[in-house]
Amino acid sequence: MLTDFQLQTAVSARNASKASVQQAKSAIEAAKINVGYTLIRASSDGYIGRLQKKQGSLITPMDAQALTGLSDIRDLHVYFSLSENDFVQFKNNAKGKSIEEKIKNLPPVTLVLSDQQNYEHTGKIDMVDGQFDKNTGSITLRATFPNPDGLLRSGNTGRIRLSKSIHQALLVPTAATLEMQDKIFVYTVGKDNKVMQQPIQVLGKTGNNYLVKDGLKEGDRIIVKGIDMLQEGQVIAPQSEKVDDNK
Repeated sequence: MLTDFQLQTAVSARNASKASVQQAKSAIEAAKINVGYTLIRASSDGYIGRLQKKQGSLITPMDAQALTGLSDIRDLHVYFSLSENDFVQFKNNAKGKSIEEKIKNLPPVTLVLSDQQNYEHTGKIDMVDGQFDKNTGSITLRATFPNPDGLLRSGNTGRIRLSKSIHQALLVPTAATLEMQDKIFVYTVGKDNKVMQQPIQVLGKTGNNYLVKDGLKEGDRIIVKGIDMLQEGQVIAPQSEKVDDNK
């Protein structure tokens, strides 16, 4: 038989033990939280950069230097610029009334890497900046490219190639042209077989050919070989040659 005093003492001891157990559990949870502070979890997958701190280094909230960098490169954003004139033409050639519709209907774009090779995946323009740069007179656009193999990295450089449909354009081999003072010339052959130097305006390139905007008309004869040895007004004996437009 227990006296009332002994019962109260036992109950008090049990309650004290329960409190100690609860206190120990709280200490365990606090320790887990503290351990968790030593583990950094990323919000996304990616490639980690150089580790600025070694194991055992003291880290404080006052450190200005980041521990490392994490790059999510599953999709790469490529930023490029267009001049005001190029942007207006580019926008006018796109289908749609609003800029959102035009962006949606734009054809895929090609990324030309620093080694002048085309990246195997095409990209899509998905953003146009809200204003032109007053210093450069250009506007920034963004194209997004898939990067499933991780070949691209943040900081890569390259060029964006935009496609444009041109109808009834004249093609002139780039090998048949020469550049002087930022102008492009070809040698034409007149009816009397005299050589004349003719300036041309080009829209761009396709393969090894220039797309000619002005300066030539259908039926004009141009010299495609040996232009380095020609002089203005020289009389030649021209020989016809078929040019492959697909190159």
